[in-house]
Amino acid sequence: MLVLFLNKIDKLQKSKINFLKNNTEIYTIFTKSLQKMNSIVYLKNNNCEVAIEKGEFISFKKEGLEYIHQKGSKGWGNSDIEMFPVIGPTSKNKYTIHTKKGDATQDQHGLLRELEYVLVSSDEKKAHYIKEYQKNTKVRNSKFPKKSTEKDLSWPFDFTFEKKFLLENNTLKIDFIITSNKGMPYMLGYHPAFLLSNSGKETVIVNGKKITLSEIQDVGHNAYPVLNTEKIVLENINRNHLEISTTGFSNFMLWTQVENMLCIEPITQYTSYTDQKFSEDNMRLSEGKNYFSFKIKIL
Repeated sequence: MLVLFLNKIDKLQKSKINFLKNNTEIYTIFTKSLQKMNSIVYLKNNNCEVAIEKGEFISFKKEGLEYIHQKGSKGWGNSDIEMFPVIGPTSKNKYTIHTKKGDATQDQHGLLRELEYVLVSSDEKKAHYIKEYQKNTKVRNSKFPKKSTEKDLSWPFDFTFEKKFLLENNTLKIDFIITSNKGMPYMLGYHPAFLLSNSGKETVIVNGKKITLSEIQDVGHNAYPVLNTEKIVLENINRNHLEISTTGFSNFMLWTQVENMLCIEPITQYTSYTDQKFSEDNMRLSEGKNYFSFKIKIL
């Protein structure tokens, strides 16, 4: 009886798979959904939930209310990226960065965004991801050919880039650890996008100064610089305010072209001054291992 029962179950499972395969559209949707579910890591506690998809921070909810811009929504196609080893558009520099080991080809925000994260470990409170790069390896530029003339990107230094998430109470901390040759030039920026009410009434507070959304939009693609500070408060309209604090960056830039989203980006350098050239002369130099952190607290 048991053998017959198991055979029936096996036949039933096979018939479901055959049905899906015979209905190509349904099968494609099913397999993509399954792959996406398997690629998402969730961090949870009593009040908050964080979702991370292949290293990308895609959701931060408290009591079911979302605080992160959703991928593909109006404004930007991502929820976060890391900008490394350069920040900002490099087209004004003919996509070239001058270093002690020769010239390197970099597009906007660097080549790190083109590499895939590998999940090292995770549990309900934390997750650890890593990217590794070998010097002079050519990396395909996703901006080519529509938005760039450069097909491939490269960097003349080895590095590893770690991204660690830790959820505690109402706070999410993200650590970045860069391991490289001592003296490697670099810039680092983190580019998360926060969900807004679409009213245009949110404000940012920095050292007691209020910055409106319209002031940020007026700056355009250069992004609004907030220099020499490690803390910002986003005053929301239809949800709790957010306190954003960092270590190691020392600066922020603010960017949006819409009213439903705001990017609050910690950066080591602000590169949108029109007379600035990309070279080792205006980059930080690695100490061999460099540590940075980004913390979001729901107030």
